Amino acid sequence: MARPRSITDERLLGAAETVIGRCGPGFTLAQVAAEANVSVGTVAQRFGSKSGLLQAMSRRATRRAVEQMRECAERADDPVDGLRAAAVSVYAVLGDAEEAANHLGQLGVDIGDPVLRSLLGEHFTAVEGELRRLVRAAAPELPHAPSVPRAARVVLDVINGVSIDWSIRPHGRLADRLAEDVDAVLSAWRGREDA
Repeated sequence: MARPRSITDERLLGAAETVIGRCGPGFTLAQVAAEANVSVGTVAQRFGSKSGLLQAMSRRATRRAVEQMRECAERADDPVDGLRAAAVSVYAVLGDAEEAANHLGQLGVDIGDPVLRSLLGEHFTAVEGELRRLVRAAAPELPHAPSVPRAARVVLDVINGVSIDWSIRPHGRLADRLAEDVDAVLSAWRGREDA
């Protein structure tokens, strides 16, 4: 019988996320191992390579984003507030501007790799799918919104664009900027004057 793992994948992936936030795409497996307080061999054995580690991180990020969106939406008092909270939650975890910029640098590397780019596509598809579900639930309160698929895509585009823009030109907190821009769209779709 195999011994149970005392060092979880979650621990190693969390360490990698921290290191990327601190160092950007030039990070090494040795830095991840040091952050997780394990040997480099442990990280390499678990994920095979830096690419394998990044693939596992991407799958984890997708799973966590959808879970976080659902939790935020469920805590809201009404469907529009749930949609807003879920959308803001996708990138609100990026941290400060330097950390966000380092993650943005890694995004550039991921886009250049066919396997990682495919996983990014799966991530955006999963987030957009959750946004569709939430837009559909909020549709009665959003009479001026476009079709559900287009509305979900617009919200996704807003949060993606804000996260990139804020990473390059940070002013205030990212969560506040996300909320402000998502609110502008949702207010217009509600038909409110303050849009």
